[in-house]
Amino acid sequence: MAWQLVHGRHDLPWQNSRDPYRVWLSEVMLQQTQVATVIGYFERFMARFPDVHALAQASQDEVMGQWSGLGYYSRARNLHRCAIEVVQRWGGVFPGDAQALASLPGIGRSTAAAIASLCFGERVAILDANVRRVLTRVLGFDADLASQSNQQLLWDAATDLLPRRDLSRAMPRYTQGMMDLGATVCLPRNPQCDRCPVRSGCGAFAQGRPQAFPVRSRTLRRSAQSVWLLWVRSSGRESVWLQRRPSPGVWAGLHCLPWFDSRPELEEQVPPDYRAHLRDHPVFTHVLTHKDLHLHPVQVDLPKSAFASAAQGGGWFDANAWPQLGLPAPVRRILLQA
Repeated sequence: MAWQLVHGRHDLPWQNSRDPYRVWLSEVMLQQTQVATVIGYFERFMARFPDVHALAQASQDEVMGQWSGLGYYSRARNLHRCAIEVVQRWGGVFPGDAQALASLPGIGRSTAAAIASLCFGERVAILDANVRRVLTRVLGFDADLASQSNQQLLWDAATDLLPRRDLSRAMPRYTQGMMDLGATVCLPRNPQCDRCPVRSGCGAFAQGRPQAFPVRSRTLRRSAQSVWLLWVRSSGRESVWLQRRPSPGVWAGLHCLPWFDSRPELEEQVPPDYRAHLRDHPVFTHVLTHKDLHLHPVQVDLPKSAFASAAQGGGWFDANAWPQLGLPAPVRRILLQA
């Protein structure tokens, strides 16, 4: 806590506040996303949806439009659902304890604890990736976290270490200190042990192998998929055809260029008179958590009437409309080439 006061982070836009809306939004955005990327999104999101009522009243398309490019879009869908539930079930006031917070859509145990400790001073432990790394190293905790029982042991150890007095002051400082230590000093690679305030009691440092922690035997299996995206523009190029992606699935709920598993399938959706005008753009790869998407954009310009009759489940969007939609980052990149 003393280290955080002097050396921790104090200038992030969601800090220095006990507003659970701001803390919740930042915690959700920071899942799987770097701080430097989140800052701009957070500020734009707050400008558009300054409180939970504004977010609850917005349409899902508006929310997805503000989130577009941040990735992991289920977070945005849950964010919207959670705001609606906070307004309908709790009168627009976030509940003040971790257990109630964890009952809301998209709020897991660690996020609930972050809100409860930072905003309400509740004595609950967080265990996000950064804090998990700090704790396993300091404790020399070498049990395999692929096991649920071992994860619970680490939760118990994290709880035992929490402050026990003056919680309204101590818990926010302690929780922020753990976050900052993991984000700025106890790094996954090249940890800055010489700057660490708890180095003298760190089990991993004593063993001389901090990068061996945390231990997790189960590794992520990656896959690859080739996708053909049909980029249909109206003859005057003032509109583009988009359709909403199904749920569940990649980019669920977002607007997207029509998606096909092969070029022949794509060609079948284009009226015969226009197939000779299909133009292939360079293939590029978009990296998801579990797979690499090899994207093949194929462009064609045709009259609105010629395509609307053949396409299903989509619509035309002009240049004033599509930039406001929730679009996957690579699709937005394609459309900006126009």
